[in-house]
Amino acid sequence: MIGVWNRSLTARFVAVMLLALAVSQGISFLLFTDEMGGVLLRAAKVEFLSRSASVAQVLETTPPNVQHDILQASGTSYTRFWVTPNFPGDVESWRQDAKGRLAEPLPTLANLAGTEQGVRETTADPVPAPQPASITVAAPVPSSGAPYSTWLDLPAHAWPLSRAAKFMYWGDATGMGLAVQLKDGSWLNSAFSKKMANSMLSARSLISLGVTAFILSLCAAFIARTMTKPMRRLAAAAEALGRGESVAPLLEKGPDDLRHTAAAFNLMQSRLQRFVEDRTRMLAAIGHDLRTPITSLRLRAEFVSDDETREKMFDTLDELRAMTEATLAFSREQATEEVTRNVDLTALVGSLCDDLVELGYEISCVEGPKISYRCRPDALKRAVRNLVENAVRYGERARVALRATPQAIEIVIEDDGPGIPSDIAEKVFEPFFRMERSRNRETGGIGLGLSISRNMVRHHGGDITLTNTGQGLRATISLPHAQSPGPEAKGPVRARRRAGLPIGARTPAE
Repeated sequence: MIGVWNRSLTARFVAVMLLALAVSQGISFLLFTDEMGGVLLRAAKVEFLSRSASVAQVLETTPPNVQHDILQASGTSYTRFWVTPNFPGDVESWRQDAKGRLAEPLPTLANLAGTEQGVRETTADPVPAPQPASITVAAPVPSSGAPYSTWLDLPAHAWPLSRAAKFMYWGDATGMGLAVQLKDGSWLNSAFSKKMANSMLSARSLISLGVTAFILSLCAAFIARTMTKPMRRLAAAAEALGRGESVAPLLEKGPDDLRHTAAAFNLMQSRLQRFVEDRTRMLAAIGHDLRTPITSLRLRAEFVSDDETREKMFDTLDELRAMTEATLAFSREQATEEVTRNVDLTALVGSLCDDLVELGYEISCVEGPKISYRCRPDALKRAVRNLVENAVRYGERARVALRATPQAIEIVIEDDGPGIPSDIAEKVFEPFFRMERSRNRETGGIGLGLSISRNMVRHHGGDITLTNTGQGLRATISLPHAQSPGPEAKGPVRARRRAGLPIGARTPAE
């Protein structure tokens, strides 16, 4: 669960929405639970008083021989009615009698059939239904209060009948009792006892809450996915740009925040591309302009009379010319934009090793599983070739292996040479840096090989590290697992149409 929380913005959004729903429902429950209980009690009291008034009217209009059956037929699972000749003044005795009557089972329909027939035979006129009245209900009081131990006067205006009655709470706030005198002088007793369920925690409420949470989760997930889709597209484009790929401009649409982010990315990409192009052009111009003074110096060196001095000057000029040519070659390769595509990286490294073996290099390549990788194959192949040639030149032989780890794809080149001091492991990647002090180009080279290799690997989002193994040097090329490009990078023509550009126009990334 923690992993999903850390990885998924959708999960966080859904969780926050559900938490907000739970908190709001909890606050509503705390605020309205007491009020809901009071409303239920008032409704129960209104029903109890209205039913008692109806039973009293029915008893006063029917013969005495069917009154017992009417009382039984009027009872419910939480209400009982009975008649006593006198007012039940002893509260405790009345309570015990009421508890006993409420505990008795209700009569069956067969027992009540005779009652209904008797009523039809002895009553000619229908019994008028009692009219509901406005009832003022007092709030419940604790069981230890005085109203629980005595009868209270219920005035005529407080219930449907036009005569006063006696009322009391008993047992707890949901137990009620009523005693009203009938026209023949007897007293109708009514007892009510019902456990008030909290409707906010009922099964229907819980089902409604669950359905609400489910619908809210779907809406939150949809909104989060809609919000994160441009972010995922931006992340894929940024990763592709960091690997040196040509990325078409992102679509600048949607809310202001997303449009501003896409516009900032497109502007950044355009500036980076322009900076790299300017630097490459400047480097090429410098290398080209150096050819003229080098040629002029060589011509002047011909007139030096001292043979030894003249030869040294020629060597220096030749070295300077070689460095200039290497600089021009480097700038030309930087200016050449190779198409990124999926290749079999294992086959690419294996074919390179086979080509070098045919040239007489002592190289062993460890075969591994097929690894498909999205890259610029010519640039990556040259980077690997430079490292392999260095391993053979300085370490007599090279061992090449390719492996995939959860973090990256690694190309490992090991040799049996003396290695390099750890304090210059990074310095050797600087342009024109050479460990070989003789300045002999046959043994030391120009000093651009490792710099070019690292530059090409870093354009793929990876890096090169050098490590002394004790028996030689290990060069490791680490390449990140390439993500699939977004829809804008899949097809230049499609991307131009989506961005509203002419088909023949060049995008900032191109």
